[in-house]
Formats: sequence, C-alpha cells, structure tokens
Amino acid sequence: MAGGRFWPWMGLAWMLVLAQLGALPLTSGPRDEVQAAALQRLREVFDIEELPPDVLPRKKPPQFMVDLFNKVADANGITRAPGLLEGDVVRSFEDRAPVEQDRFFFDVSAMERGEQVLKAELRVFKLRRRRVARRADPQHFCKVEVYELLEGGSNPHKKNLIASRLLSLYSEGWEVFNVTQTVSKWVGSSNSNHGFLITATQLLSNRIEHNLVAFAKGQSNLQESRNALLVLFTNSNKRRSSSFVPSSAKLNPAKNDALLRMPRETLIIKNSSESKSRRPRAAAVPSSKSQVTACHRRELYVDFHAIGWSGWIIYPSGYNAFYCRGSCLFPLGESQNATNHATVQSIVHTLKLSQDVSTPCCVPDELMSLNLLYFDDKENVVLKNYKDMVATRCGCH
Repeated sequence: MAGGRFWPWMGLAWMLVLAQLGALPLTSGPRDEVQAAALQRLREVFDIEELPPDVLPRKKPPQFMVDLFNKVADANGITRAPGLLEGDVVRSFEDRAPVEQDRFFFDVSAMERGEQVLKAELRVFKLRRRRVARRADPQHFCKVEVYELLEGGSNPHKKNLIASRLLSLYSEGWEVFNVTQTVSKWVGSSNSNHGFLITATQLLSNRIEHNLVAFAKGQSNLQESRNALLVLFTNSNKRRSSSFVPSSAKLNPAKNDALLRMPRETLIIKNSSESKSRRPRAAAVPSSKSQVTACHRRELYVDFHAIGWSGWIIYPSGYNAFYCRGSCLFPLGESQNATNHATVQSIVHTLKLSQDVSTPCCVPDELMSLNLLYFDDKENVVLKNYKDMVATRCGCH
C-alpha cells in the first residue's frame, strides 16, 4: 500500500490507542509526550494548524453550505459519489461591509498558501420590491451590475464592471454572479480587495436608483439567513508526509510498541464517561482462537465530541472509519482480496523458504473520502473533503 494512503491511519491509530487510556491517571512523562504528539498528528490529518474556538453555540452556518454538505455527503460525512464537489475545499465568507445596501466586502485572508481558486461565486439575496410602479412609470425590469471597487474609502469612484443582468423588480430570491477572476486577484494580492458595488439601472431613463433594488444585509434574524456570501471552490494542493514518529518513541520504544500491541477488537475514541452512551457497542476482547480469523473489516467510530472538537465541527458529529483485522495465512481465499504478491508471500512463509518472510498484512485496500463542515478560526464556514479516510474493504497485501 502506498505511503501517502497509509500515513493518516498511523496518526489515528496512536490517537485511538491513547484515548483508551484516557480514564487512567497519567503522570507527566513519555506517555504524555506520545499523547500530545498523537493529538498534533490528528490535527495534521485534518489540516488544522490551530483548533478553532467553539462557535456553534452562538452562530448558525449559512444554509447554502449545509445544503451543499447534504448534497455531497451522507449523514456520516461519507462522500456520496466521486466528482460531486468541484475541488476538495469550499469556503464561504459572509459580508462584512457596513449596512449600506449596495456595497459588499469579504475578507478572504483565511485562504491557505498554495490553495488554488477554481471558481468564486458572489451570492446575494434580492428582496421583493414593495413599492408598486405608477402608471406613468410601468417598469418591471431593471439592469443590475456588479462592480469591483478599485479603491477604498467611504465614497470610492474607481470601479471595474464584472457582471450584469436583467432582473424583475418584483421577484425575490438568490442571485449568483461568477467573480472568479476578481477573487483570484484578491487572493494573490490582499491589498487589492476593496469589495463589490452593486447598482440597479432603469432601462428607459438609464438612471441609477440606489433604492430601486434591495439586497439582504443581515440586519435581523431573517435577514441573517439571507446574508450575502462569497463562496470559493478550491484545491488545497497539499502534500502530506507519510511518517509519524512521536517524540517519546525515541525515549522508550519498547513501551510504545507495547501500547500498539494492546488487544482491542473495536477501538472507540473517548476520554470521558459521557461518550459511552453515544458510541456503538464495542465487541469483547478476542480470545486466542478468534485472533486467527481471516482478514476482515471492523468498526472504528471517531467521536468528535470526545476529543473536544464538537464546538466548531458542524457535521458530522462523528464517523465510522473502520479498520482491518485478521490473519493472512495460506491458503488465501477470494474473500481476502489478496494480491498476487501476497499469495506468493504467504506460500514462501508457509513453506519456510525464507526465515525473514512474514505473512502478508491485513490492510485497507479500498478507501472512501470524508467530508467535514466546520467553522474556521475566523468563523467562516468551510466544507472540506479528506481523501482515504474510511476503509470500505480490507485485503491481504
């Protein structure tokens, strides 16, 4: 199995083993260093440099992002089908401009270095016009134009037209404008970001009226759910390391090896008694006879509440990563999904043709991606796809 696919399981394995010891009193020492290293590695698996603050108790995510999560993933975050999401990250930024109806500003500084913008959408909710047109002014449509502001200040004059379209004065709903080129420039040079200006023009008189069309600006609870969004579809373009060596492993390798050999049929992340009521029922510790069962898949539930991540992860609350367990002894049956190499290795081991050859390993040979919807450290909502996080099939390799 390729190292790039294997490394997340190393960090997660350490975390799972150490979490089982969470109920035991731990003295400061090598074990604490292993636990700290495992938690750090877990953050690296999920591309989280610093843990965001707890946002969920006081803030709701944009409905667009919730709907997008439900479209690409099931309730456990498992990807419904490959290719549903453009890129592997979707970032949403809420409007942070003053209450002025025609100006919008989005702070895109949360973008990570090397992240590639594939598409950017400006999503604004147009409110229904309440004033009825007079007979002398029978206007039912207007031209709405979106500009990039080229300078700051309270009354900027320089602007660049990005998009325009005809809209009914009396319709209501979301309007989406493609602003990919403009936002890509902002990501490359943050000083060039002065926001957007949206104007509405009468078709006959060609006269701009700022009160002709109104867009939701988050002034009330109802408006907040309709607040303007800048949505970015990106590729993270990150290369992950394939090694995991806790610092205390150098201090006492034998103790760490013993931790990894601890018998567990199903490992559940937990660090308090509260998680016991939420986690799936764990199987009993296997007997010596059951340890020679053929390679198969077992449940492995990761509970975000138990590791203190539930305050900023919106969906899911946890997921079943599964893991592989069992032997790969000769003869390898079809159910063990053995490679030709594994079959030859098992024969060499059985016939003792070489003393140094062990049996093949029972490992995941088919993996699915996981999707997380969460608040980042600037309270922006992010949907991120993590490859190779759920074992869907095991085999002998």
